[in-house]
Amino acid sequence: MTTATAAAGRRVRKRKRSNSDGLQPSPYRFSVAWKNGDVLTRLSLFIFGLGNLARKQIVKGLAFLASEVLIILYLIDKGGTYLGKLTTLGTAKQTKVKVNGFWVYQAGDNSVIILLYGVMSVFVLLLLILLASLSLRSAYKAQVAIKNGERPNTIGQDLRSLFDQNAHVGLMFLPTLGIVVFTILPLVFMISMAFTSYDQNHTVLFSWVGLKNFGTVLGNSGGDVNAKLFFSVLAWTLIWAFFATFLNFFLGMFMAMIIERKTIKGKAFWRACFSMSIAVPQFVSLLVMHTMLQRDGAINRLLESWGWISGPLPWLSNATWARVTVIVINLWIGIPYTIMQITGILQNVPTELYEAAEIDGANWWQRFCNVTMPYIFFVLTPYLITTFTGNVNNFNVIYLLTGGEPTPVGASAGKTDLLITWLYKLTVDKNNYNLGAVIGIMTFIVLAVVSLLTYRSSGSYKNEEGFR
Repeated sequence: MTTATAAAGRRVRKRKRSNSDGLQPSPYRFSVAWKNGDVLTRLSLFIFGLGNLARKQIVKGLAFLASEVLIILYLIDKGGTYLGKLTTLGTAKQTKVKVNGFWVYQAGDNSVIILLYGVMSVFVLLLLILLASLSLRSAYKAQVAIKNGERPNTIGQDLRSLFDQNAHVGLMFLPTLGIVVFTILPLVFMISMAFTSYDQNHTVLFSWVGLKNFGTVLGNSGGDVNAKLFFSVLAWTLIWAFFATFLNFFLGMFMAMIIERKTIKGKAFWRACFSMSIAVPQFVSLLVMHTMLQRDGAINRLLESWGWISGPLPWLSNATWARVTVIVINLWIGIPYTIMQITGILQNVPTELYEAAEIDGANWWQRFCNVTMPYIFFVLTPYLITTFTGNVNNFNVIYLLTGGEPTPVGASAGKTDLLITWLYKLTVDKNNYNLGAVIGIMTFIVLAVVSLLTYRSSGSYKNEEGFR
């Protein structure tokens, strides 16, 4: 009994050490390399490539050593300076001194540059730590190979492995590098701004202020940004995203089902008609609609000439009218995309599902509710989530059509402003980059929570094997 219990305990510990796919952890991981490595292997953590050079892996050892030297030189030359100033974001102001009877301006610190290069230097430090780990593990791998009577891999063998058993490393290196440089680094820079005093009054020199900006956005202190205004814009953003997503989806789905009916002739013609609206740039069509919906625009004049209205309708000047207007016009823009998506799905619904439903005596509505609709939702749930996210950040439709108007007197956000257009106004128009960064973070949190909860509760996530 004791032996069986001990064996069961070993199996549990083994499962814990293995990853979620049931694979054993690498025998060359950092902890094992440091514990079992010899002196040369351990020194490779501080002098990159030392273990490789000692074991005749000259090219790999020199590559590690050159990387360390270049990074250290950068940190000594520039990175260390910016890292040192990162705690204060600069204190030296621009000064004016007299040289040979002439006044000369001497530039002071620029907090934006210090923050940017400081964040970059932090990433360079993380890269140095990563390379140190790789150097240690590579040296230990060579040590183990020699201990087993084998020859360590040459640089040619390592390069060939990047297209064979380690193809995932070779293929993902450039995309990962691009994500770090063009997505993660700017994101960290933007998030950092939320904790500074970078606004219209502090455009050159600013400092860290902690969570003060979050208190401004979520507090009731008044000013351009406050909790009442934030939650008002957030509520309208979610309402807009909901209607812009699901009205487009359901109306586009019904239009696609009508076109796909066996009795409808000229299917290619109807699809082409809807596709034409996609071909017209939104920039052009939305600005044209903006002009037509003005108080003296073409739509009001046309309705007055027909005798349908006695005075101009406030399409864009009244808050309720403007909100309904942007939702309706977005249908004209978004429905063709949904039709294209659903048309392809309807043509691929398994026919045996409809045959089974007809044998069971299901009418058209029951077939729609129990076969067509579940299948479409199963396939399009990820698309709906990304569409909802896109509508939360739908800058074009709101900014080009209404510009966020109407705007109450003294308010920094209009009645049709989304979080993204409000953020644009705060940063580009008013230079309040710190508050804009806070709103950007809050938008990300809302989208992340909604997207993750929706996706994890969907059939696409729970039933990855297929639709039944």
